[in-house]
Amino acid sequence: MTKLKVSLLDYGAGNVRSVRNAITAAGYEIEDITCPSQIDEAKVIIFPGVGTYRSAMAVLKAKGYIEPLRKYLKDHTRPYLGICIGMQTLFQSSEEAPEGEETMEGLGVVPGHVMKFDDKKMTVPHIGWNGRIHHQESPVFKYVKDNEDVYFVHSYYAPIVEENKDWVLSGTNYGGQSFISSVQKGAVVACQFHPEKSGQAGLNFVKGFLEAVENGTILDKKPIEVDTNSQTQLVKRVVVALDVRQNDHGDLVVTKGDQYDVRENEKDGVATGRGGVRNLGKPVSLAARYYAEGADEIAFLNITSFRQGVVDDMPMLQVLE
Repeated sequence: MTKLKVSLLDYGAGNVRSVRNAITAAGYEIEDITCPSQIDEAKVIIFPGVGTYRSAMAVLKAKGYIEPLRKYLKDHTRPYLGICIGMQTLFQSSEEAPEGEETMEGLGVVPGHVMKFDDKKMTVPHIGWNGRIHHQESPVFKYVKDNEDVYFVHSYYAPIVEENKDWVLSGTNYGGQSFISSVQKGAVVACQFHPEKSGQAGLNFVKGFLEAVENGTILDKKPIEVDTNSQTQLVKRVVVALDVRQNDHGDLVVTKGDQYDVRENEKDGVATGRGGVRNLGKPVSLAARYYAEGADEIAFLNITSFRQGVVDDMPMLQVLE
């Protein structure tokens, strides 16, 4: 049986490679939407919005995507996954408007208005790992445990109001403010968090959505009782920094300096003089290990890049690829 092909609405405002990787990791092929007619032909659309609301809406308008998207989303029966800005654009309007305007119109699919976090009461943007309080059971979270945190980075939020309660799939708290972290009505799903940056939990969210679309269970959701006293909280971030350089054989290795000296010495068991470059492991394998152990971010620091231009530093660039 041929796998479902995912139509990716990459409107060109940022790098969506990690979203592509999440889709392919779930075992699905991707077809890029490059013209308005492809929206109506799509079997399932994923809109990985990045950047700002105003730029996203401006690009959607310039490319002629707004009306085809509204038509696609109108009766909520056609599968759609919006991510971050891809969720916010579903609402009626946002305060993230062009200069001189109070609000900017959205697609108008979900009732409600997107607002900015109060920077007098909390640090803005909201960045990091946070939890979810579920308002409905849905197959899109089939493979995600309730206690698994997901990754957020946003300055604007959609509040839970009476008019959109039937859309709310989950809510989250930040700085005393509750907001919508995911929505679903029919086959239309969207999330404020970034599944592509949320480790295995995020990959499982994408997998759950696409599997539910493919096997026809996407509509199988039901309301659950919400504990009004429940609160989520931002958790500390773990950032791993890997010092990388070439060893004497030309291989890239993760190393660590002793007062900026990365060569083995008597402390490492070298009898006399200086030994080779300390080798703590291969960059890719160590990055995979830290990722599996829950690192939020991994930074590769090429500690010898000052010796040559960035363009000439191909081994390091290949590692990042």
